[in-house]
Amino acid sequence: MSLLAERIQRLSVAQTLVMSKKARELREEGKDIISLSIGEPDFNTPDFVKEAAISAINSNITKYPPISGFKELKESVSHKFKRDNGLKYDLNQIVVSTGAKQSIINILLSILSKGDEVIILGPFWVSYFEMIKMADGIPVTIKSSIEHDFKVNANQIEEAITYKTKAVLFSSPSNPSGAVFSREELGEMARVISKHTQITIISDEIYEHINYNNEHVSIASFPEVYNQTATINGVSKAFAMTGWRIGYMGAPQWLASACEKIQGQVTSGASTISQMAAIAALKANPNETNYMRDEFLKRRNMMYKLLVDIEGFKVNMPDGAFYFLPDISSFFGKTIRGYKINNAQDLSMFLLVEANVALVSAEGFGEPNCIRLSYASSEENLREAVRRIKEVLI
Repeated sequence: MSLLAERIQRLSVAQTLVMSKKARELREEGKDIISLSIGEPDFNTPDFVKEAAISAINSNITKYPPISGFKELKESVSHKFKRDNGLKYDLNQIVVSTGAKQSIINILLSILSKGDEVIILGPFWVSYFEMIKMADGIPVTIKSSIEHDFKVNANQIEEAITYKTKAVLFSSPSNPSGAVFSREELGEMARVISKHTQITIISDEIYEHINYNNEHVSIASFPEVYNQTATINGVSKAFAMTGWRIGYMGAPQWLASACEKIQGQVTSGASTISQMAAIAALKANPNETNYMRDEFLKRRNMMYKLLVDIEGFKVNMPDGAFYFLPDISSFFGKTIRGYKINNAQDLSMFLLVEANVALVSAEGFGEPNCIRLSYASSEENLREAVRRIKEVLI
């Protein structure tokens, strides 16, 4: 008889963590590992944000904060939603959390009962699937493909909806594919979902500002689904603030109140110092961090040229985030340097051991024929990583 709850036993360990552990072990052995597995900007947090945090420390802003966030931060979030997304959220519709990840699990715990279904648009961020299971829901994945730039269409969503469907969850720009849904595509989704008022749309927009199409569209901007949508965002990606752990959501007031209730029993309010830093970030002109997006764009273009030159890699051009999701199924069934490659996990482990390059199998992201590569690294590292990959795959 296990001492662990059934809930924890049915959760899977993220493949990203498995690869990180193996890469760490090899580094400890003295291996020169280049990691393309991390979904983290390789820039430092901007100085004006750090200065706001230092000022908060010196001003002794170190007491318990309100559960849903400081009023000044919620005002900054409300202003950001209006300025950047054309969305009006009152302060009682906003909840600040310890990262966008907590915002999502708060919502799932608030709306799901045992057996409820959540439609996930594939490929999906690895934690979506497990968080739904944690909340006693049933993940229903809609498959896409590299031929369609990893984008699910509205007809596929309509076919997947049942009387058990309680939510549709997706990210745009997408982790892991970099896909960005257009205004027209989101409008079609809104038209379909608006006919099912029991469905909550959970729109993860954490990569909003790493978007090369020059237009980010929030699905909540379509009036027919505004009252069905929770818009998730944060400061991690746009401001290189992954370690500060600040995410936020704008949602119907009933849902925001439910999330505040759950958060009050779990973590309470997010770090006061991080909240003050986030105020500075969100008040800033979005152009303040364009240098990051511009650098990611240069790397994307460079990496595309390098990756399409690897025989056996099928690659598309992503429109946002900082990932490629090449289809590498042509290697399945082959033996390379004595390694039998049966799946994407085998190829990822082979490249880690033989090329000293850490990648991630996309099986946990819903694309078993693919691997995920992050180009949130220096140009020098990216070029060297691809050189090593090509060398061992010859």
